[in-house]
Amino acid sequence: MKRREFLGAAVVGIAACSGQAPPSTDAPAVSNGLRVKWRLASSFPRSLDTIYGAAEVMAQRVQDMSGGNFQIKVYPAGEIVPALEVMDAVQQGTVHVGQTASYYYIGKNPALAFDTCVPFGLTARQQSAWLLEGGGLDMINKRFSDFGIVSFPAGNTGVQMGGWFKRPVTTLEDLQGLKMRIPGIGGAVMERLGVATQTLAGGEIYTALERGAIDATDWVGPYDDEKLGFYKVAKHYHYPGWWEPGPSLSFYVNQASYEGLPTDYKAILAAACHEAGIAMQTRYDALNPPAMKRLATAGVLVRAFSDELMNGARDASMSLLEDEAAKDPEYRELLEQWKDFRAASFAWFATAERAYHDFAFIR
Repeated sequence: MKRREFLGAAVVGIAACSGQAPPSTDAPAVSNGLRVKWRLASSFPRSLDTIYGAAEVMAQRVQDMSGGNFQIKVYPAGEIVPALEVMDAVQQGTVHVGQTASYYYIGKNPALAFDTCVPFGLTARQQSAWLLEGGGLDMINKRFSDFGIVSFPAGNTGVQMGGWFKRPVTTLEDLQGLKMRIPGIGGAVMERLGVATQTLAGGEIYTALERGAIDATDWVGPYDDEKLGFYKVAKHYHYPGWWEPGPSLSFYVNQASYEGLPTDYKAILAAACHEAGIAMQTRYDALNPPAMKRLATAGVLVRAFSDELMNGARDASMSLLEDEAAKDPEYRELLEQWKDFRAASFAWFATAERAYHDFAFIR
């Protein structure tokens, strides 16, 4: 999908947010009453109401804006397909839509990680700007076309925490032999630093941590992590999640199903995805602060990663990205475009944004 088409369609959702009435239920302009029923498979459990809830927001807005004629039924992880098989389900047409994180599928194409995030990459605002204004989404969807999928941004968590550890991690040496649940390129970097990594779905992590199958895990941040109960079995909560500085979730749409939609339903779908993305991030920004306070009173030990660890991880991350680019000219093309955008964005955010943060946040 072209950026201008996506943003133009999203105006419908923004208008709804600003108080303008959605299309009337009896308005013949909405595809002349054509009824469409789709299924959506999420990679996330129903209990994670902020991530999973974004899919529900999207489905509800599609229904509202179509006068009930276009309906999407949302299924949590495991009800139709396992959490980490959502991409396959969309590609094969088992479901019409998937809600997931693209870095789960770097085994299919390493470049898909950029649809979510890469270590020491873009923050939430920067990631959205790159995808929607910087040409990123067009480049990503060229890769997804190989799988018969169209990807829509589905929300962002903001900078994530660095995860839960049964023992503190203060040096690079402390990472040696650690067993950690961490997906995507972050997991590949951790392996270079001596960590034995696993990719587990959200609903499987607590049991693995409790039984000792893993020593540490990342997830998102205080609100979700509290819900999943990690603080009960691991007391050391490190930050920041340098591998997920602004991870963008995705709605995958089966390309054939998408192309079969009338133009107005395509516009409604794009607008609903955009609105769901806004809902996810604003909810996290509202819910994480009080959750962090609750965790602090539960005896959680919150600690920043050391400069030694951060510097080592950054060097390993940049080396890994260059190694991948050396194997694939298309990956190189995407990486170079992304690096140029990142450099300019970092230079700008390092002025007014950083000056304000450095002064105001510590006070």
